[in-house]
Amino acid sequence: MATTTTTASLSPAANRRFVPSSPSLPFPSHRLTTTPAVTRLRAAAAASRSPTRLRASASPIVATIAVGDKLPNATLSYFDSTDGELKTVTISDLTAGKKAILFAVPGAFTPTCSQKHLPGFAEKAAELRAKGVETIACVSVNDAFVMKAWKEALGVEDDAMMLLSDGNLELTRAMGVEMDLSDKPVGLGVRSRRYALLAEDGVVKVLNLEEGGAFTSSSAEEMLKVLG
Repeated sequence: MATTTTTASLSPAANRRFVPSSPSLPFPSHRLTTTPAVTRLRAAAAASRSPTRLRASASPIVATIAVGDKLPNATLSYFDSTDGELKTVTISDLTAGKKAILFAVPGAFTPTCSQKHLPGFAEKAAELRAKGVETIACVSVNDAFVMKAWKEALGVEDDAMMLLSDGNLELTRAMGVEMDLSDKPVGLGVRSRRYALLAEDGVVKVLNLEEGGAFTSSSAEEMLKVLG
C-alpha cells in the first residue's frame, strides 16, 4: 500500500522565527579576570569531572641479597619421590662446594610460572648441567604439598630439578625479595619476586631479579648466556 504524506500548509505567521533581543543592562558588564587562584579552581573542577586513571608506580627493585654475598642458610622442604617422605634441605646443603642455580616463582600453578619459567629450566636442565651446574632448584612460597602436586602436574623429572617449599618465607625474607600481593584480586598474599641466581660455593655470582611478576631476565636461556 502506498503511503501518502500530507504536508500541512502553514500561515506566514507560523513561518516567522522570533529571536528575543537582549535587554540592555543598566550597568556596564565586565569580563572576569583570570587569576592564579581561579586557574587552580578550574583545574581542580576539571580533574574532579575526569575519570580516575590508575598508574603503576615505578619503584626500584630493592633486595637484601646482592652479587658477592653469601646466601642465607635457610631451610626448605620437599617431598622425596623415592620414599614419599617429607624432608628438609638447607641452602648450604644445596650449594656448598657446588655451582648451583636457584630460581624463584611467585606461585605454583600460576600461568607464567607453569607455562614458561619452570618448563624452561626443565627443558634446559641437561645443558645447564653440561656447563657444570650441579644443583637446579625452584623455590616458591607454597607449602610442600602444593609443590609436590605442581611437580607431578608438569611431569618434572627428579634429575631435572628440585621443587622446594619456602612456605614460611625463611629464604625469601632473608634475601629481601618478598613482595606483597594481598591487594590483588587473586589474593596471593606475600610471595617471592621472580628471580634466577647462580651461586658458587654459596656465594652469589649472578642475580637476575625481576620487577613484580615480570619474566624478562630470569629464564633458563639467560642463565645459559652467563655460563658462557
